[in-house]
Amino acid sequence: MSRIKATPWDEAAFGVHTAEVVEYSEAALHEAAQTPGHYTIKVDPLADKQLLHKYGFYYCDTLLEPHCAAGKLKQVQHPEATVSKQADWEGLLAICHGAFAHGRFHRDFNLDQSRADLRYDNWLRQLYDKGAVYGLYWNGELAGFIAHAENNLVLHAVAATQRGKGRAKYWWSAVSGELLAEGHTEVQSSISAANLAVLNLYASLGFSFRHPLDVYHCLVQAAPRQSR
Repeated sequence: MSRIKATPWDEAAFGVHTAEVVEYSEAALHEAAQTPGHYTIKVDPLADKQLLHKYGFYYCDTLLEPHCAAGKLKQVQHPEATVSKQADWEGLLAICHGAFAHGRFHRDFNLDQSRADLRYDNWLRQLYDKGAVYGLYWNGELAGFIAHAENNLVLHAVAATQRGKGRAKYWWSAVSGELLAEGHTEVQSSISAANLAVLNLYASLGFSFRHPLDVYHCLVQAAPRQSR
């Protein structure tokens, strides 16, 4: 099994070689250091971070995994809050672009923020083309989206004008309910621990949290010189 996996979707957005280190070992980190590019590794929060600092990895985020089984989901409804997979692409893109300030790529000081925006725009387009994006509507107007991969809510955002009004719970409840009705035993997601608004949203709907991971990045600018 390879210790490093290329991430071509990120490379397309950032214009440099990108990859994820999938094994936390000195051998894997040393291997990454040989090839210029941008690297990600996800490790247990309680793991010893000494090797990461030795090889130039820096902290970017902590991810949590919300999950909820059918019997624990709190269904909340509102007549003006609806969801539909019939959503206009341009409207979705306008909501997506620049909406992910909590994301690890936006928090990485070594990355261009406009390219970080492009990364999420590209991801949404891929999911949209697969028919995996729910448009979120308030009184018939597009107000946000939730994209999924099977039972995993992988990308979601609410328009700036719709935030802070207590409406998200209706949309998240509706989409989660639809996915559970399709036969999935649970719905899950992945969120930044810094995004307290979304964390509280999931908690209010009966979700619990598991599998915390610290995310570290490293920008290798040049391969080390070989000693003679």
